[in-house]
Amino acid sequence: MGGMSERSGVPGEGLVKGLAVTLKTMTRRSTTQQYPDVAPELPPRSRGVIALLEENCTVCMLCARECPDWCIYIDSHKEEVAVPGAARPRQRNVLDKFDIDFSLCMYCGICIEVCPFDALYWTPEFEYAEYDIKDLLHDKDHLGEWMATVPPPPAHDPHGDPSKEETTAARKAAAPAARPAPTRARPEPGVEQGGGAPS
Repeated sequence: MGGMSERSGVPGEGLVKGLAVTLKTMTRRSTTQQYPDVAPELPPRSRGVIALLEENCTVCMLCARECPDWCIYIDSHKEEVAVPGAARPRQRNVLDKFDIDFSLCMYCGICIEVCPFDALYWTPEFEYAEYDIKDLLHDKDHLGEWMATVPPPPAHDPHGDPSKEETTAARKAAAPAARPAPTRARPEPGVEQGGGAPS
């Protein structure tokens, strides 16, 4: 019949193929990683723990507002900064508290992406398990200690487009230097300047 498709192959062929895969796997040497005696090979963009670079934080609160789990707690106060030449002192935010509760964090990375001042970074460190769940609340000092484990940024792709900074610097270097405006010679003392004929 044209509508029915005929099955091809020998009965039990699928079972034989499955047993062949099992036998091949049984004869291979096991590749169990000997953690914690041997450190695992982590991918370069592993998401372990979040580190804080405190001096870059301007307390803009973007990370706390965008966090879907509300696991970032920030507190700050304002200080007056005297600026030389300014009419009145300016105010700046000073970070008092920056806590991340890793028992709530789902490692989405939104806080790192929305930070406009590069104050938050991923580190590949994952060994920070605790016996008490309350110890998973890391304060700004603890988050700052993780900065030592942040890997350096990857090298720029030589075949990719140059960054804006490199393009701007190359354009400024290639532009001819601005010529100084010609200066008029000052008249020597005792010499009269005038357009009329001498009398």
